Amino acid sequence: MNRMYINGNWVKSVSGEIILSYNPANHEVIGTVPRGGKEDIDLAVEAAKNVFESSEWQSLKPSIRGNALYEVARKVRERFEDLAMIETLDTGKPLSQARSDVESSARYFEYYAGMADKMFGETIPVAPNVIDYTVREPMGVCAQIIPWNYPLQITSRGVAAAIAVGNTVVVKPAEDTPLSAIKLAEIFSEIEVLRGALQVVTGYGSEAGAALVNHPDVNHITFTGSVSTGTSVMISAAKNIVPVTLELGGKSPQIVFPDCDLDETVTWVTRAIIQNAGQTCSAGSRLLVHSKIKDEMIEKLAERMKRIKIGPGINDSELGPIISKRQFERILSMVERAKELGARVIIGGKQAKVEELGEGYYFEPTIIENVSPSSEIAQEEVFGPVLTVFEFDTEEEAINLANGTSYGLVTGIWTNDLSRAHRIASKVKSGQVFINDYGAAGGVELPFGGYKKSGIGREKGVEALQNYTQLKNIAIKIKSVD
Repeated sequence: MNRMYINGNWVKSVSGEIILSYNPANHEVIGTVPRGGKEDIDLAVEAAKNVFESSEWQSLKPSIRGNALYEVARKVRERFEDLAMIETLDTGKPLSQARSDVESSARYFEYYAGMADKMFGETIPVAPNVIDYTVREPMGVCAQIIPWNYPLQITSRGVAAAIAVGNTVVVKPAEDTPLSAIKLAEIFSEIEVLRGALQVVTGYGSEAGAALVNHPDVNHITFTGSVSTGTSVMISAAKNIVPVTLELGGKSPQIVFPDCDLDETVTWVTRAIIQNAGQTCSAGSRLLVHSKIKDEMIEKLAERMKRIKIGPGINDSELGPIISKRQFERILSMVERAKELGARVIIGGKQAKVEELGEGYYFEPTIIENVSPSSEIAQEEVFGPVLTVFEFDTEEEAINLANGTSYGLVTGIWTNDLSRAHRIASKVKSGQVFINDYGAAGGVELPFGGYKKSGIGREKGVEALQNYTQLKNIAIKIKSVD
């Protein structure tokens, strides 16, 4: 591969250096990409700015942009299996999950294609001799820093929304999983209208990423990742007075009441912690279960987790590898520290020992109880298949536990009492609440983002388009007729 996409061309990095991309399942090299740096970012931002300011782009009808995005969706589906295979090999996730990601990618382009010509303004009554109205205009050059866990899907959701309303975009994919962004750029290169609207610069976050968020010609920054890095992005954006959209993770609770459908709940709670090996910002990583059914539920969860097939994503096992040795060791160390503080590991808690797994880092699905709500493992993202259990007796206790972290991304509520579900949904501090469900089929249409340290702004749905536009008010005074 060894090329990135700048100004409609496939180029090497200015330095000529490269980054190796590894399959997490066995650590084999599956590709190389350029090690882009500040000079490459400068070229990409300049190209994006020139396209945005060009008369051709500025005069483009919104419906034309929309039609071009529909074409992207068509081409994504045309290369469905190829993209799914790349995503599986690059991230390690099961092939069926990678296929879902490809479909979500296509859906983002379809969804925002349909919105391209529907960004309406408003008229505002001011005075009889004044006509006042608002228009929404694009921000300009939008920088997008993509995480390693859902590279194709997250690239697509941001790029599609930004371009739909008339921006141009510079993407810096994660150095661990850069390949699908390059494949997406190939699709853009085949569509004349969009050829210069997307730039993709591969490289390390500390080099290319830092240069991008600090660039004075960037007009908006979208970042998905850790709180610490998100804080650095905000500081950089503040220096240039640039707005940000931040999605910084979560410690999402699953609140389970005795009147739930227990078997259905167990199925969804399991899925929500093992999806992508738990390397998901919205993973349901805290189980808050009523004392009346705690033992029964844990027993059912443990039995379900014992049956989980662990293996390479290419085999479409239920649970794939952790992305890297560093991340694996972080998960293991968090579990070990919890045990030192008195936590009890009900199942899992260590590296999976399966002969066919080869050199990959696989972590057993894990359930932990006897954990203090204030402890590290109860408060911080593990980013692995680790579920911590807490019990409660009253709704108030459940709500306090649910709100008892610095995050607020997603909450699951499991009960057949609709009044109770509404009461709790109104009191939990999270950007999304699911009742007797978790995830809603990918939720392309649903605004996604969090309270507190889970971030700023919303991705997905119509709401995301607000991130990528700025509001202009126009007032016209009408002269009276003598």
